[in-house]
Parts: sequence; C-alpha cells; structure tokens
Amino acid sequence: MTARAIMIAAPRSGGGKTTVTLGLLAAFKAMRVRVRGAKTGPDYIDPAFHEAATGRSSFNLDSWAMPQPLLNSLLDHSAHETDFVIIESAMGLFDGLMAPDKARGAPADIAEQFGIPVVLVLDVSGQGQSAGAVAHGFATFRPGLKVAGVILNQVASARHLAMAESAVTSAGLKVLGAFMRDPTLVLPERHLGLVQAREHHDLAALLGHLATRTQAALNLDDLYATAAPLPPHTQQQHFALPPPGQRIAVADDAAFSFFYGHLGQGWRDAGAELVPFSPLADEGPDQSCDACWLPGGYPELYAGTLSAASTFQDQLSQFAHHSPVHGECGGFMVLGRALEDSQGKIHAMAGLLNHVTSFAKRKMTLGYRETIVRSPCILGEVGTRLRGHEFHYAQVIEPGQDAPLVDLFDGAGNSLGPAGGQRGRVSGSYFHVMAQQEHSNDI
Repeated sequence: MTARAIMIAAPRSGGGKTTVTLGLLAAFKAMRVRVRGAKTGPDYIDPAFHEAATGRSSFNLDSWAMPQPLLNSLLDHSAHETDFVIIESAMGLFDGLMAPDKARGAPADIAEQFGIPVVLVLDVSGQGQSAGAVAHGFATFRPGLKVAGVILNQVASARHLAMAESAVTSAGLKVLGAFMRDPTLVLPERHLGLVQAREHHDLAALLGHLATRTQAALNLDDLYATAAPLPPHTQQQHFALPPPGQRIAVADDAAFSFFYGHLGQGWRDAGAELVPFSPLADEGPDQSCDACWLPGGYPELYAGTLSAASTFQDQLSQFAHHSPVHGECGGFMVLGRALEDSQGKIHAMAGLLNHVTSFAKRKMTLGYRETIVRSPCILGEVGTRLRGHEFHYAQVIEPGQDAPLVDLFDGAGNSLGPAGGQRGRVSGSYFHVMAQQEHSNDI
C-alpha cells in the first residue's frame, strides 16, 4: 500500500506547527497507524521530537541544499513500511531564498514538486474574519500547490471560532478543527530553538497530552483523507555524503546532538557502521574506527565538563594521530584551543585546531551555505561542493594559524571568504553539511 502524505505549514514561524505536528504524530500512533514525521529545511531539532512521538526515523527535506535524486531517495525511505507521512514545514510556507524558482528551500517547493497537500495552521489570535483572507491568499498564491484544509489555532472563545471558521469556509477551504488557547502548552526554548527532545524528562507525558488534545480538537478522518499518495518508489539509493569510513565514531550526547538523520542513514545504507560515544561521559572515540565525527550541539553549555573530560580529550588526540577527525559547529568549537562561556570564563578544549571561540561575545549567524573544499579531507577531494547551513551565536575570536578548510558562499552565491580550519587529519568549521552536490554550480 502506498504511503500517503500531508504537509503541516503556516504563514510564519511561531504559529503552532510543531505542537500541531507532534499532536498528530502521537494521535495517529495511538490509533495504530504507521505514521512517520519529516521536516523541511535545515532544522535538526524537530526531527528528534518526531522520532520520539512515532518511534520511526524522521528526515529533513530541502529543495535548495539537496539534489533531486537525494530528495527522491529520502521520500522513498520515509514511505517504507509507513502508512502516513506528516511533513512539518519550516518558517512560512513560501519562505526561502529569492532564487532559483522552485528550488529556494521553501516548504512550498517540496509540497508542489511531490504533489503533497498542505494543511495550513492559522494562528487567529487578534483576528476574526480576516482569517478567511489569509487562508484564501495562501491557497491561491502559487498555482499548482494544493491547500487542502485549515486548522485554526489560538482560538479564544466559541464566538471567535464561529467568526474565523465561517470566514475560512466562505473562502472555499475546509476547516479540519480548532485548538483553543492553552497558555500552559509551551515548549521550552533556548538560543538555537527548542530544548532538545532528549532533555525533556516528561516528554512521554507531553506527547500523551498532545495526542488526547488533538483527538478531541480535530477531525482526524477528514485530515487523513486530505493526504495524497506519495509518488511510486524509485528503488534507487542516493547518499547525501559518502561515508568517511567503514566504522565511524560519532559523538552523541546533549552537547553533540545536531547530527542529521539522513546523513547517518545514508552511511548505514552504504554499509558503514556508526559507533556512538559520549564526550560528556568522558568517553573517547573507539580507536578501531576509521573516522570520527563531532556534530554540532551545545558545547557552550557544558564547557566546564568537556574541558575536564581528560579521557575524551586524550583519546580524541590519540585518534587524530591515525585517522581523520571532523567537527561541525559545536564540534568545531571543541576541536579548538579554547572556548569562552557566557560568563567570560575560558575553558581549554581539545587543541587539535588552533582557534578560540566565544559564547560571551554573542553574534547570530544564520543562513544557507555552499562550500568548496580547498584540500583533501573527510568532506571530499579538492573542489568538492557541498550545501548546508550555519546557525550559531558563538564566534571565533582568535582564528589561529590553521589552513582554511573551505571557501564559503551564502545561499545567493556571495563569497564569504575562506572558513574553518584544517591541520593534518583534523578538520572543522561552523558549516553543517546537508548534501554533496552532484555537479559544479555557478557561484
């Protein structure tokens, strides 16, 4: 049986997409539907919540960063042994880069390309009948995109609901249900987004509450009926990045958790084995592995613990003598000489690269990135092009003398200069890799 899919989208960030998506995932799982989540864009936090709600892997889908064969492969994998795929959009439905058309990284690109109906979540706080105009505008803005229904959110009263529902219905759209205002339902956040799923001690209770709330508020039969079958399987695997070894040591704990599921799944599908270890538990990489990967995360919150983790640092240094080590964002910070925390205290880090980073001197950096590899490394040969993104508040305050790892460009192709660092077998940068590009792109 072909899996069906819908996309949960909204006019903007903060409109309730995540709580609606988690409620739907948990509710359909409780109904014994084989349900799976997915996320458009480069967000690495929400998929972990999807996985907690469903017990199934959740992947990112990005029309700008990912080549077409990879998108096809990821949707194929999402549909495997699955009845229902619920895709949570990033930001607003049409938000992305300015170009290229239909490959801007906008959620609408994915929905239109694969014929996935959109369910629009409308936060109607502060408006009544105007909700109909918003719904109508989104439903007609892009021909070829189907907005199949609306979920009203943050409804204040029965009268408020009647006004908004009547307006949306008059605009020719089906209202699939409504959520009343609930000031107690707030997912805690920090500087890079939601507090991670693994850090919620009462996550099971939260998901249970969301499932019950969703079953009471929405017509789930109607919502499921709006979904459309995904395109037939291609049966062709495509990997975002070739595995850097047969056995790959991957740091995995609260300080190193921003590891893309599609990256790891691709490595496993290619025959590689991922061997996790926890720097926060003072564990180092298995010396028998062929490569070590330090994902992004929150090392700035655990700088003291990581600085005191002598076994981790010693074993990481020993590993770097015989096999490659790579750090992304938070991992890059830990590979450096030192990290300054929010209080201005300097903590010694691994020192395998020579830079110093600071979280005290905060500066937000956010956006799509394309890189060109400058010398052979774990990411590829010279000239290899990769796409992904940056999102961090820490910054390099002492660049050191290491050779730059890549030439960096923003999503519009503007040069941002050399970036990252490389010394021997050790490399790193603030750049999060989403996918290697198949062909050269004009920059």
